[in-house]
Amino acid sequence: MNSTDDTGVVAGPAGGRPGGAHRLVGLAGIGLVATLASMAATTLAAALAQALGVDFEVFDGDETIPLPGFTVVTGFFSVVGVVIAVALLRWSARPAERFVWTAIALTVISLVPPFLFGANAGTTTALIGLHLVPAAVMIPILARGLRARTG
Repeated sequence: MNSTDDTGVVAGPAGGRPGGAHRLVGLAGIGLVATLASMAATTLAAALAQALGVDFEVFDGDETIPLPGFTVVTGFFSVVGVVIAVALLRWSARPAERFVWTAIALTVISLVPPFLFGANAGTTTALIGLHLVPAAVMIPILARGLRARTG
């Protein structure tokens, strides 16, 4: 069996299963609660890093990332993750597995930009950590939610 074979793609309405729309809405609700949790955790971690002396100056000191910036960006990309999870629940035969691999790949890709911002080592390290915080919140919660809805 080829592990990339996804011949069981679902084509019917809302997953083609009874209560399909309810499953999608339920997962979206879990995702939105997880989004709020990841926003709070990331903002708290950024505030802690700032209290420990991280300046979050990027582009060689030309710009400083404000705390609300972490909240907004985390919220936006967490919602993107929820949309991906809901889409996979709707159209994939193995949504939890596909979501975890997709989310891990996107998280790894997100670790590259902190190295491109021209920030000092402390800021770069903190930014990398702050990319991992919402991933540590969102990925397990959404994967669990997907598994619970696919039986």
